[in-house]
Amino acid sequence: MHARDIMSRPVVTVSPDTSILDAIALLLRHGFAALPVVDEDDRVIGIFTEADALRGEASAQGRADLTVASSMTRPVEVVTADTDLVRIGRKMLADSLRCVPVVHEGVLIGVVSRRDLLRPLVRQDDAIAAQLRGVLADYDGHRNRWSVEVVGGIATIRGDFADAAERQMLDALAKSVPGVVRTQLAPRHAEV
Repeated sequence: MHARDIMSRPVVTVSPDTSILDAIALLLRHGFAALPVVDEDDRVIGIFTEADALRGEASAQGRADLTVASSMTRPVEVVTADTDLVRIGRKMLADSLRCVPVVHEGVLIGVVSRRDLLRPLVRQDDAIAAQLRGVLADYDGHRNRWSVEVVGGIATIRGDFADAAERQMLDALAKSVPGVVRTQLAPRHAEV
């Protein structure tokens, strides 16, 4: 899975000249841990986190004129839509990041938060199975050669497989479906 598969969008952002109080209100209203800070071309120039908000308010001492630019975190770690989720998760853990902006040619297109990373782990098995059936049907020209069962994120694909290459392709296709944590391929009448 990649950032594009789970990123949140549209993205709520702030500009560097947004007041700290307005940015805090956005964090609270949306339940976010951080907001990307973008310039007039939607290029990410920083990130405004809950910690930045606390730091900014502590230094503001009642001043309403302080802006996000005075306390935002920069430089900011960004990823592309093609970045693997494992890499994103490791980076977030290593650097204690709450969210990571996703960019295309430098322009913000989404964000991946810790919550986004957790969501596929608890996805309903029936929804995963339905999506996997669709992926396999598209691959197979809707000939329904395989049956699919998903339990606890483990996808079992039963049917007739032409060869080892087809088994590898089905395994790869199954793992591309959000929520599939492992695959098993079995002949149509085998018990797994």
